[in-house]
Amino acid sequence: MISYARQSQEEQPEASLPPVEEHIAPAPRVSVQAFCETVETAAAVQSAGEDRRLGKAHLKIQMGGMAAAIEAYRSAPTPNVIVLESDGRNDLLGGLDQLATVCDAGTRVVVIGRINDVTLYRELVRRGVSDYVLAPVGPIDVVRSICNLFSAPEAKAVGRIIAVVGAKGGVGASTISHNVAWAIARDLAMDAVVADLDLAFGTAGLDYNQDPPQGIADAVFSPDRVDTAFIDRLLSKCTDHLSLLAAPATLDRVYDFGTDAFDAVFDTLRSTMPCIVLDIPHQWSGWTKRALIGADDILIVAAPDLANLRNTKNLFDLLKASRPNDRPPLYCLNQVGVPKRPEIASTEFAKAIESQPVVSIPFEPQIFGSAANNGQMIAEISANHKSIEMFLQIAQRLTGRSETKKQKSSLLSPLIEKLRGK
Repeated sequence: MISYARQSQEEQPEASLPPVEEHIAPAPRVSVQAFCETVETAAAVQSAGEDRRLGKAHLKIQMGGMAAAIEAYRSAPTPNVIVLESDGRNDLLGGLDQLATVCDAGTRVVVIGRINDVTLYRELVRRGVSDYVLAPVGPIDVVRSICNLFSAPEAKAVGRIIAVVGAKGGVGASTISHNVAWAIARDLAMDAVVADLDLAFGTAGLDYNQDPPQGIADAVFSPDRVDTAFIDRLLSKCTDHLSLLAAPATLDRVYDFGTDAFDAVFDTLRSTMPCIVLDIPHQWSGWTKRALIGADDILIVAAPDLANLRNTKNLFDLLKASRPNDRPPLYCLNQVGVPKRPEIASTEFAKAIESQPVVSIPFEPQIFGSAANNGQMIAEISANHKSIEMFLQIAQRLTGRSETKKQKSSLLSPLIEKLRGK
């Protein structure tokens, strides 16, 4: 029988990670209460609560299943989301009818069950159940189910945050992030914004030849004013698909931030832009760690030397431990082949990191220096330069998208063009 219920991750051939193309938008600040019947499901829900995408949700877990839920809400208000585990068809439907008598309007219900039957699914939908997940479940199944309650299916591509950080200062992470964002906007035709988080020394304004009077500092220092309209006024348009949230790059004030200083900015950008590229400075603080862990995808830029290898390995280990339900971060090697400089081979680098670099970008100071001094991207300096294809490869890996196909010209195209010219 074809299942109309969501298949759990553990039933798939590869259960460890969601597909690369899958994008699960974070849940807002909601209250979630789970009533489990088995310790395995309770453990999965507990692990899901530690996922970055449920970082703002307040999760409480109780045992006892449906009966415990009905009893709990006889004298207490219901939360935004109730997660119920049930293994019996008759008890489930009857229990939902009882729960409806004590459940507040607007509460969403997710049922975890073991019966794969279309008739049951239709009965659950008729009773207002928001999602039905087949047990056994993994943490990512719970995360997906709860988060998807608050994002329309057609809006799943909106709000992907990509964080780019250097393993060491001076490795060209900002240059890479700006050119990758350019490829996302131009070649993948996605609306994107670059947020330069290096408020004191950021170079995004210089690289895009922009000098906006306002930028990200205005938002960070005025968190109460941050909303969609306010952020829109701060954006500087670079191309039809690419905007910039520039850093002031001045030293007239000290930029000391709390851990959650950028949360309001990121949340607002998520709600309006399909792709947000964070240019994260090479420093280790509460807010930079939070930005990295909270991103949907991460790119580490490293040079082929020992310090970069150590730092990349440390970042990989921390991020993989902090993001167990996400794919591991990506990394690329930059400035490869500096004359007379001893380097660690990419094969040795990959062996230590236990992951292959997305690309290895050669050291070419002439073209990269010219682009930086002219306020241009590499694609504007040299349309056929080999690094442009590498930036596109990174963009595709980070976004899960392939290059936008150009329409094939027909045999009559040359004639039509001539007629248009006349």
